[in-house]
Amino acid sequence: MKLGDLLKKIEIVETTADFDMEISGVCYDTRRLEAGQLFVAVRGYVSDGHAYFGEAVLKGAACVICEEATGLDMPYVLVEDSRKALAGVSAAWFGYPASKLCIIGVTGTNGKTTVTSLLKQVIEACSGGKAGLIGTNGIIIGDNEYVSDRTTPESYDLHENLAKIASEGCRYVIMEVSSHALFLNRVYGIEYAVGVYTNLSPDHLDFHASMEEYAATKSLLFSVSHNSVINIDDEYAPIMQSAASGSVYTYSVLNDAADFVAKSIKLQAEKADFCVLSVGSLERVELRIPGIFSVYNAMAVIAASRILGFDIGQISDALLNCTGVKGRAEVVTTGRDYTVIIDYAHTPDALSNMITAARGFTQGRVVTLFGCGGDRDKTKRPLMGAIAAKLSDFVYVTSDNPRTENPGMIIDDILAGMQDTKTPYEVIENRREAIYRALDKSIPGDVLILAGKGHETYQILGRDKVHFDEREVVADYYESVERKT
Repeated sequence: MKLGDLLKKIEIVETTADFDMEISGVCYDTRRLEAGQLFVAVRGYVSDGHAYFGEAVLKGAACVICEEATGLDMPYVLVEDSRKALAGVSAAWFGYPASKLCIIGVTGTNGKTTVTSLLKQVIEACSGGKAGLIGTNGIIIGDNEYVSDRTTPESYDLHENLAKIASEGCRYVIMEVSSHALFLNRVYGIEYAVGVYTNLSPDHLDFHASMEEYAATKSLLFSVSHNSVINIDDEYAPIMQSAASGSVYTYSVLNDAADFVAKSIKLQAEKADFCVLSVGSLERVELRIPGIFSVYNAMAVIAASRILGFDIGQISDALLNCTGVKGRAEVVTTGRDYTVIIDYAHTPDALSNMITAARGFTQGRVVTLFGCGGDRDKTKRPLMGAIAAKLSDFVYVTSDNPRTENPGMIIDDILAGMQDTKTPYEVIENRREAIYRALDKSIPGDVLILAGKGHETYQILGRDKVHFDEREVVADYYESVERKT
């Protein structure tokens, strides 16, 4: 492809490049750079692509897109924002795949993964065709799953996946849209048929300076959405509504003024049952995932699906047959007289929701086992400690993904929020040992929540990613018990 074709939608400050030169590919990481490719220098957390111009020359880059002069004798294109440029040239390289798809974007602190998964299932059931999904649990096209390192991939990888989804006959794609992706322009240039807002609670405050900045970043999704679906029970909803450039539809559990309202809610151990009231219709809905948060997630799905033109009866039938999401209120089959649940809850709000949901159906104690991630927002650690102590009958404080932080110091931050609690707790830094201990001490009727890891099958210790799947850990525990007997 000619360089000029890649640059058609890019705002250029200056250039020394020949627009007729042939480009063999686009690359933003010199470790994967090949001769003849266009190298886009982007600034990251750990490294800056502008520091690798020399390596780009040695590897035979045809041209460089950058925010500052290379200082080398090679063609370059100077731009104000190389991340926006990367998004633009990536879209061009893959033939603008987003324009061929009906894209639904979901943002918020909690619920994104469940809402996107349920939307995929509902859309496939109602449309009769397969849909694509891009999110925390990976890339899913129909029944095929692929690994992804980020909730929302870098723009080049995102457009590559959109192209693959379109080529496999999908009309719809549902995306989790993270605040990082919005802030760093990974999704720049994409327009959404529907943008969905779930909620906002403290998270990523190591990246965003404040909750207000976090909310403002999230609201960017609705400025590029033709239709916005917003949870007006959330305190930050007005910010999302103000940012919306298209039609706005609201959903609620508490406010009858919303366009879609949940009424007659019945929460049971294995499901949520409620009615959806909207203009001209009243429909009974059953979702086989427990908790009030499941009602909110279902309401987001229902509103988005209705906007896409699907019949409320079809949507209700599809939700009845929806399966849960790995690592989201996932009940582990144990054959014991107590319940083990794996949940991704890694924010104060998510932990509160999960424990509260368990409290609604437990016949015994609610026991919570959790830790907090290292090299991430430290402010939520004591908050999560306080919530776990307030809402649980017993708490195990352990490690999560400590990364390069000292696990013991992370635990100390958590314990700072538990200083005045009367709730009994135990500190066991090794997560496997903590799970074994919790299972060993479980009694009939208990609900044991393993919080924080969810779908993850690893722990990040230092800079190493070590295999760690809590489903396997639980199974290993029971095997060890059987061997002893």
